[in-house]
Amino acid sequence: MSDDPTAVAAAFWAALYDRDWPRIRSFFGPDSIYYDVPTGPSTAGKGPDSIEARLRLGLEGLAGYDHGPAAVVSQGPVVVTEHAEHWRWPSGESVTLPFVSVQHVHDGIITLWRDYWDLQTLMTASPASWQDRLATADLSWIHDATEEMRGIPGG
Repeated sequence: MSDDPTAVAAAFWAALYDRDWPRIRSFFGPDSIYYDVPTGPSTAGKGPDSIEARLRLGLEGLAGYDHGPAAVVSQGPVVVTEHAEHWRWPSGESVTLPFVSVQHVHDGIITLWRDYWDLQTLMTASPASWQDRLATADLSWIHDATEEMRGIPGG
């Protein structure tokens, strides 16, 4: 795997849209943090196990999951990707979610990943069964990264 932050981010997105869980895990170290900005750092995943659990929570029940064109900007270890994700549920509902993702990459590992998107857009489009799954899921993997984000721009 390349250490170039832009190449790492591109390879990660390819793995994510393939839902290739072993490959996804390989992009994260034990101190890596991922969270969705709408729910905040108190609902983060930390380390490969928790990040995978966090991603599976939203994506595992989807019938389809792909992405639209992306604009990528990078500066040093920070890669910003503006893209759209297309989610489809087995019951027929679908949504297109605009995202801005910010990833900090060091030595080929994504150490911090934050996704900016609109929670209301997702919740309005998603079926009740998927929302019920979110509400009753095992969330023992959650890591409160609030303190770790203090002093980090955007944190």
